[in-house]
Amino acid sequence: MAEPAVIKPQGRLEDILALIRRLRAPEGCPWDRQQTPASLANYLIEEVHELAEAITSGNPEAVCEELGDVIFQVLFLVEMYQEKGSFDLATIIAGNIDKMVRRHPHVFGNRQDMSTDQIRANWHAIKKQEKGAGAGSLLDSVPRNLPALMRAYRISERAARAGFDWSTMAGVLAKVEEEWQEFKQARPTDGGEKQQQAAALEFGDILFTLTNVARFARFHPESALAAAVDKFERRFRHMEAHFARQGRDIESVERDELEAAWEQAKALLSDEEV
Repeated sequence: MAEPAVIKPQGRLEDILALIRRLRAPEGCPWDRQQTPASLANYLIEEVHELAEAITSGNPEAVCEELGDVIFQVLFLVEMYQEKGSFDLATIIAGNIDKMVRRHPHVFGNRQDMSTDQIRANWHAIKKQEKGAGAGSLLDSVPRNLPALMRAYRISERAARAGFDWSTMAGVLAKVEEEWQEFKQARPTDGGEKQQQAAALEFGDILFTLTNVARFARFHPESALAAAVDKFERRFRHMEAHFARQGRDIESVERDELEAAWEQAKALLSDEEV
């Protein structure tokens, strides 16, 4: 029986494709052979989230590793579609280059005096032209399975592009205050299901309006929330470690002492969070 071919990595896309073909071969991996584009899509989403986390961590080695995982999953998808005769990697690359050149007339055409805002507006105008007449809603290009905060940002961005927007940041902040008052009026007092549902809807309105605050302030609410969660987690872990050194479980600590430990964690970690 012949020895299986050994794939020696040389830093080329062809090496990954060869690996994938080996895994998908009849004598390859049963699990890999069973995969479909639909099943692989879930793994790709997970890998992209891991890549985003690595980027946030600022660790180049982690980013390098996670980029490799994402590239592997993408090329695995390419191979599955090529097996069916749908398209190959060359078709994907040629189509993407053609699209990117077309959408960058300020680089490859005669519109080199455009501002950043004009570039963004022109990009979306070109996309709309590509879709053709009767392409449907402006919101159709926003995937429904995006995380809710990211989807809220994209939906509000599309609506603003159509002119349905506040004129100033002050207008958005006034809307936040209005939504906050409506939530306070709707918040459940007796735990009834209808009251909870009404309060949840009003709370959702607050979050949606706050995504517009972030848009006006020119940062992404998903990144802002992720940073806030990371900050809270660092401080909470510091508190846990503080009480663990005393041989105590944080769940047994009284509220006043927890508050004092929290303030101490904030003071000690503030330099790291700048």
